Order: sequence, then C-alpha cells, then structure tokens
Amino acid sequence: MLKRILICTDLDRTLLPNGSQPESTGAREAFARLVLRPEVTLAYVSGRHRELVEEAIREYGLPAPDWVIGDVGTTIYRAGAGGWKHWAAWEDDIATDWRGLMAKELRPLFADLPDLRLQEETKQNRFKLSYYLSMRCDAKALRQEMASRLEAQNLAASLIYSVDEASATGLLDVLPARATKLHAVEFLMRHQAFDIDNTVFAGDSGNDLPVIVSRIPSVLVANADRAVVEQAQALIGQEGNQAAFYLARGGFLSMNGNYSAGILEGIVHYLPETRHWMMKGHEH
Repeated sequence: MLKRILICTDLDRTLLPNGSQPESTGAREAFARLVLRPEVTLAYVSGRHRELVEEAIREYGLPAPDWVIGDVGTTIYRAGAGGWKHWAAWEDDIATDWRGLMAKELRPLFADLPDLRLQEETKQNRFKLSYYLSMRCDAKALRQEMASRLEAQNLAASLIYSVDEASATGLLDVLPARATKLHAVEFLMRHQAFDIDNTVFAGDSGNDLPVIVSRIPSVLVANADRAVVEQAQALIGQEGNQAAFYLARGGFLSMNGNYSAGILEGIVHYLPETRHWMMKGHEH
C-alpha cells in the first residue's frame, strides 16, 4: 500500500517566485514531478480568491491542485477534472460563528466608521467582509471598536489586518473566528483521513504562522521575511512544537531554499522517502 501524502502550500512568495529573492532553476519542475505522483494530494492555501488562484496557476504553470483553500481560509474548493466545487461542509462548519448571518449583513454594524472603505465586490464573499484603510488611521483602535461591536452581537469573528505595500494601503478582513488557514487545513486533514505523520505545510508570511507553529509539520521557506522567522521561532518556543518546524536554508539538490526549493527541502526533511521522487534531472 502506497503511503498517501498531503502537501499544503501557500502561493504568493512560497510556491510563486514573486518576491525579490532569486528562484532556483528547476525547482518548480521538481515540485511538479513530486505532486503529480498518485500518492500525493495537493492543496493550495491562499489569501487569493478563486479567479486570482486560477490566474497564478496559468501564469506560473503550476500543477493542478486537488483542493484549494482560498480567501484567507473562508472557502475550500475540491478542484479536479470536473471543475471547482465549493465544499459546503466547510462553510456549514464556519457559519455557526456568525449565527447564520452573511458578511453583507454585518456591513451596517460598521457603516458609521469613516476610516473604513469597502473593497470591490469581487474581494467579498459569504464569509469575508473586506475593507481598505488609510495608513493614517489608528488601525489598532479601529479593530478594538469593531471587535466590541461584533461581541455585542454575539458574533465570533477574527479581524485580520495587513498592508499592501505596493499601494501603501491597509487591508482589513472580518472573518468567522474559525475561518483560518490552520482550521481549514485541519478540517481537510480530518475529512480526508490525513494526520500529522503524512501532512506537510509550507508558507512564508504572517498569516501562515498559525499553521507553522502548530503540530502540523511545517516549513518556512528561506526567502521568508526575517521578522516572520523570528516570530515563528519565538512562538514555537512557547508552544513546544519544535519537531514540527523546519526553516529551509538551501543546499538540498544544490538549490537555494527559496520558494519551491524550500518546500521540497522541508518535505524531504519530514518524509525522507520522497527524496528519490525529486531526483530526476538533478543527478550531478
């Protein structure tokens, strides 16, 4: 019986070489060879919505995934020959956090807050209410005010703040409390009969940290921001999950550990039996 393996990876600056560091030649091809094997189930885990995930797959020639966890964890799709299908069981699971309400129905709660500007409709979904914020506003105070309004309505939510550096704009997502990359990966593992012995997650940024510091074997690619690496190491120390954390450093198959090279390095660290699946074209 072949051992089944679940590989979950973030896209931007993890599998996609769209950061400032160089990509190793042949790394994406080696990744594609690995994930096309019948033993492997591949899940892309991204903040992107469906159209942007599909765009990335086309632009970078990525292998077709079996699953896509998108929209910062608020959607899971089963992707396959028959097209992409919403996984309703996941949406039912997170719906209880908002007592059956949809993101649109939460908008009136914040309508009087002048610092919030709704993002485009394509960036909203049933469980994701997304705003732009000016960099001048007090994001921390604003989030506290929003959190207390949600709490008053007995709604369990998380407020995810990030910055789009290219446009110097703040981004704020209001999500069900359980709609995180970590819970989505755990849900997928549980329902597809994977466990921590045959699952590997790869990421590079702050919103990957909940998975990276969990008990799920994880790899932080070598091009990850220094501050994220330090945060991960500090949290790992508190959680005591050192055995489930790997920081790619390069050297594997003479590659630099950035992007897909780092993903492969981490997979071989946890699952040494996969090494020979990646070797073709790398014999020196």
